[in-house]
Parts: sequence; C-alpha cells; structure tokens
Amino acid sequence: MLIKQRTIKHAVTLSGIGLHTGNKSKMTFKPAPENHGVKFKRIDLENSPEIPADIDHVIDISRGTTIGKNGVEVHTVEHVLSAIMGCEIDNIVVELDANEPPVMDGSAKDYVHTLHKAGIVEQEADRDYLVIEDTVHYHSDDGHVDIVALPLKNDFRISLMIDFQNPALGVQHSGLFNLQEEFEKEFAPARTFCFLKEIEMLVDSNLIKGGSIDNAVVIVDREFTDAEFTDYKKKLKLDPKITIGNTGILNDTHLRFKNEPARHKVLDLIGDLALIGAPIKGQILAARPGHKANVEFTKMLRKLYLQKKNVKKFQMLKSSNGVLDIEAIMKILPHRYPFLLVDRILEIDIERNVIIGLKNVTFNEPFFVGHFPVKPIMPGVLIVEAMAQCGGILLMHTMDDIDKKLAFFTSMDNVKFKKQVVPGDQLVFEMEVVSFRRGFCKLKGKAYKGYVGGELAAEGEFSVVLVDRQS
Repeated sequence: MLIKQRTIKHAVTLSGIGLHTGNKSKMTFKPAPENHGVKFKRIDLENSPEIPADIDHVIDISRGTTIGKNGVEVHTVEHVLSAIMGCEIDNIVVELDANEPPVMDGSAKDYVHTLHKAGIVEQEADRDYLVIEDTVHYHSDDGHVDIVALPLKNDFRISLMIDFQNPALGVQHSGLFNLQEEFEKEFAPARTFCFLKEIEMLVDSNLIKGGSIDNAVVIVDREFTDAEFTDYKKKLKLDPKITIGNTGILNDTHLRFKNEPARHKVLDLIGDLALIGAPIKGQILAARPGHKANVEFTKMLRKLYLQKKNVKKFQMLKSSNGVLDIEAIMKILPHRYPFLLVDRILEIDIERNVIIGLKNVTFNEPFFVGHFPVKPIMPGVLIVEAMAQCGGILLMHTMDDIDKKLAFFTSMDNVKFKKQVVPGDQLVFEMEVVSFRRGFCKLKGKAYKGYVGGELAAEGEFSVVLVDRQS
C-alpha cells in the first residue's frame, strides 16, 4: 500500500446536472497541500465556504449522502468521494458552483478519468491509515444489515452481498481485492440503480430532478398493462419512448456487468468509508448495506480512527514513566498558574472512556491565603474545576486536532461535597465520558482523597461543549 500522501498535479473541470436537484453544476478538482484532506468548496456562495468531507459533517442520508456546515450543503457526494478514494488521493479541493456534483452517467467513471487527466502526484508527508486490529461489527434489524471490519495486514478488501428479493435483481455478490488494479475498470463504471416503484415516491419527494435512464439503471418491480404504463409515464413526465422491456430492466438497458448493482453498492460503500478521513488497512464484509448503514458503520470507524490518532499524539507527550506529567498537560490544557489544577495523569482507558488524574494539595496554594486564614480548606468550586480540567484532557484525547479545541462547561448536576480537602491531601480524579455527539458531551466523575476508591471528597455530572480555539 502507499506510504506517502497524494494530490493532483493540475486543476481539472467537468460539468453536468445534479441527480436529485437537477441543477446545472460545474465541478473543479484542485490540488491541496499535505494533511489538508478532502474538502468541498461552494464557489457560488459568498466567501466560498468549505465543507470537510468527514462523517461529522453528514447531515442527510435519505437518498445518497449529503454533507453540510453552517447551513451550506452539498448533496450526493458519495460517487465523487469513491472516485477520490479509489484513485488513492488524500488531499484535494472539490469546487462546485452549485449544491450537487454533476451525476454524469450515474457511475464514478467520468470522475476517475478526470482525476487521472489532472495527474496524480506524491507528496512528502506520510500517509495515515486506519489499521483494523480488532473486529468492528455493525448490525441493524431494519433491512437485516450487517457490516464488519476485520484485521487484514497491510491490505484493503471489500466483500459485499445484496438481496432485494426481486426476480430481476436476485441475490448478488461482489468483491474488491486490489484497489489499484480493480477499482477503475471493475467498479468505477457501475451505475446507480433504483426500482421502478420508487420513482413515483422520489418524484413526489422533489428528488431525481436530474435523473434519467441515461444515468441510472431502473429495475422493473411491478407489472403494468400498456395503458397503465402510458398513464404512468405521463404522470411522472417520463420520456414517452421508454418501454418496460423484457429483461427486468426498464427500456432493456444493457448492464455493464452482470452484477452491476452489487458493484455499485461497493462503489457507494467506498465513498461513504472515505468519510472516515483516512484509508483503511483491513477487510470489510457487508450484507445488504445502504447509505444509512454505511454512515452508522463509518461513525464507528471514524471514532476508532480518532482514538488511535490521539493515542499516538499522547504517546509523544508521555514522560518516561508512562504518564502525562505537568509539561505534557500544559501542551493540552490552556490553563496556567494559578488556575492549572491537575498535576499528573495516571491513566487513560480508551475502551472505557475513563481518565485518572492527580492533584497534590500543598500549603502553598494561593487560595489558602483567603480560604481560610485560620483553617485552610480547598474551595469546593476549585475541586470541581480540577475535576473538569481532568475531564477536559480526556475529551481532547478523543478529538482530532486537540490543539485547536477548547472545552467549555455549560452546566453541572448532582454536585456533592463529601469531605474537606486540606493542605497535605492528594486528590485523585476519576472522570468518565457518558455521551458525546456533535461537540456536546456529558461526563461524570469523582474526586477521592489518596486513591481511587478512597475517601470520597466530591462528585458530580458535567455538560460540555467543544469549540474551536481562537487564534
């Protein structure tokens, strides 16, 4: 597999109409610097806003994958992302003058051809992979969907099965075993497909405005008399020359592959997996996948990727005895004297989302001067703040670009103070992430005197929002 990151050499453009919006669209692929990733850029809007192509920016999966940020959207990105991932490009800008890429012929063939026309060049930075080391399994009873990621040393493969219980389609299988050798010829040309009975629903939902039999394979899954089909075409404003055909495919459209629908599902899955933000070293097994399942599975892998990525960052920060010392903590937290209240991190448990931190409470703490001169006691609000700082380190551990984020606590619940904390005490914090979604997090934690499980000094639950750090 590739070692170095890649981008394209020159800007290159193609045009067409969007599948669902029907909007005319010009799309330009442009080179991007190392570690930039894949971003879509709406040049038709003021200030040309960008949307990172990652799972955190997926806002709709009803028909295809839509990404968005701050009210700006790009619809149906999966085929473009599949082409980018299939060409093993890491850094690229996808400029659009509309809200949907051109559908072309319903496959990724034209995108791949255009990217190769631009020229693909190697960059200096090393390529980052999500290495699957343990089985990851997604299951949904809705549709009987299963998607599994398995370890596969230094390789990437996909095996997929679809079963729509339709005679014209049947049960189909497909598999990709060598991205470099197979993607362009065997999968990129596979076109999107739908069932005839879905068309009326899609039209009523104000979708497929740019759809036609030239950019989709339509599978016949209902019976019509000639008169009924004529009325159906008039109602949906379909080309009157279209026929039911005899092959089970509308208009007897010739399939490019016997299992073209299954191959297109592989294409879609590759595009949705691109939202992880890194290529995979592993094997993917998928039964009856769709965009909804793909996105949920990708969320699992994205979380795993960020955890592994931040483990590497934290490993670099660790001191010789294997914990985060005060110098490492100061690289993570923005707090400084007299408000940095965590001295050491003793443990970070990725699987349980738990962190153990320590604060040595000395007589020299500045707050003891006034709280209280005759009986020094650590203020409860500062115990809570120390717990919060410890929890903040854990949150940063689960996030990408930890140096660009700040954690702000928005509320506290069920806070209780059990024991006084005085000079000479050692506080040990145990903080756990309870939930984390779209920058909003809930934690719970306890502060013990001496060791975890010792005398309980304080406990509470915290709500947090993560925001970008201002420069």
